[in-house]
Amino acid sequence: MITPGLIVDYASVFALLALGIAFLLTVYRAVVGPTLPDRIIALDMLVGIVIGFIAVIALRSGYTLYIDIAISLGLVGFLATVAFARFILARGSVGEGETHDFRGIRTDPAAQPVLEKPPRPAKQAKPRVSRSKEAK
Repeated sequence: MITPGLIVDYASVFALLALGIAFLLTVYRAVVGPTLPDRIIALDMLVGIVIGFIAVIALRSGYTLYIDIAISLGLVGFLATVAFARFILARGSVGEGETHDFRGIRTDPAAQPVLEKPPRPAKQAKPRVSRSKEAK
């Protein structure tokens, strides 16, 4: 008869194999990725895979502190991804030769018209009213 502990053992071994394959493929994408966003997404995926490794190790060992470590790594990984995304937006290049402004709208610097400041209207002189002693 198959016991629940045996099922967990087989599932954890399968999970470790699947995570190992995913780790290798993601490292390949991070190294070879043609653009910077591809590499950043691969690094974010690596964080997710490492969280999976930590969760499987916590399940196999029974040591629950690993779950807290995985949650902390998830928060740090999320913040790193947001920081990389802001870096890409500040840098201005997203893909091959495309530039985007801060709202994500694709822009072509050569095609944008140069906006000049409108001329200021001339100030009109206010009529002066003389106040004499007799008006009081």
